[in-house]
Amino acid sequence: MNILLIKLRHHGDVLLTTPVARALKEKFSTSQIDLLVYEGTEPLVKNNPDFRHIWSWNRDLRGRKSILSHLRVFFQMRRQRYDWVLHLSDQMQGALMAKLLARQGSIGIDYPRRQDIFWKSCFTHLVPLFSSNTHHTVEQNLAVLAPLGIKPAGDETCCRLEIADDDRSVVQKYLQQHHIEKPYLVVHPAARWVFKCWEDDRFAEVIQHFATQGWPIILTSSPEKEEVALVDAILKKVTAPQIISLAGQLTLGELAALIEGSRLFLGVDSVPMHMAAALKKDTVALFGPSKVNEWHPWQTRYRLIDARDYGSLLDPDAVNTATQERYLKNIPVAPVVQAVEELLHS
Repeated sequence: MNILLIKLRHHGDVLLTTPVARALKEKFSTSQIDLLVYEGTEPLVKNNPDFRHIWSWNRDLRGRKSILSHLRVFFQMRRQRYDWVLHLSDQMQGALMAKLLARQGSIGIDYPRRQDIFWKSCFTHLVPLFSSNTHHTVEQNLAVLAPLGIKPAGDETCCRLEIADDDRSVVQKYLQQHHIEKPYLVVHPAARWVFKCWEDDRFAEVIQHFATQGWPIILTSSPEKEEVALVDAILKKVTAPQIISLAGQLTLGELAALIEGSRLFLGVDSVPMHMAAALKKDTVALFGPSKVNEWHPWQTRYRLIDARDYGSLLDPDAVNTATQERYLKNIPVAPVVQAVEELLHS
């Protein structure tokens, strides 16, 4: 059986689809599973043995270039003769792919905003959308397996993040370069959206606290200049010698290898948090106006610090993602320190 999964979303969303492939492999051991994602998100799944092939679309292309690029990928996928296509998000392009590529059946989600005839015509099965903030995103993804008679449990519901030996080797060289020979903490204070970030001085206070206890601290971020600048601003507020920055220096694979070797991950609601959870690392996650029940660390030991517990906060659906305001500012330092302490010493 040939199966195509479609998840045209951000990095974290792609990682959270991996339990679907794992459950399909458990049920249909000889199946061949491919995945269609946006270009740039492939590193999170490229080493996953549950997938035969990762297809990607460049969503930055426009006009004729975009059409030609998508058509080229479409005709390559059509040659695979997929029996089933499972579309795990709400893009119309994915629905069209399901309609055109599935030979036996196609499964989508019955989104309230997609009640038109075209959407419904693209699928042989539609599964219900859970009420907002009642189930984790992984559970919603796994719900699409119900028409195939699959009810995942246990390890089948875990995310899978495979790390290449080359990435481990690169990280080992960084650790040797900075003379880190004992367990370390990874702190990832940045996010794609500023509204998910905490105050620099408070992150600095937490980092300084654990560095003075003897923990090596490694700060990370994506290569985006705004994220690197955020880490630099935090570094200017700390003095312990065991605090180093690899901000902007790591690929996603290398970041995964760094997190894999850590004792604990501290960060905000972003893809590295989901990577840490997938790697079963103790995690302290700081949340602002996000849907906690949908996006909390999945299947790992964690502590979640919710800004709502320390002051008023706007509804997640009301957030302007382009804002430069940091909505985690309600969170004080003490509960973050306590959460890290609990996980380190239990």
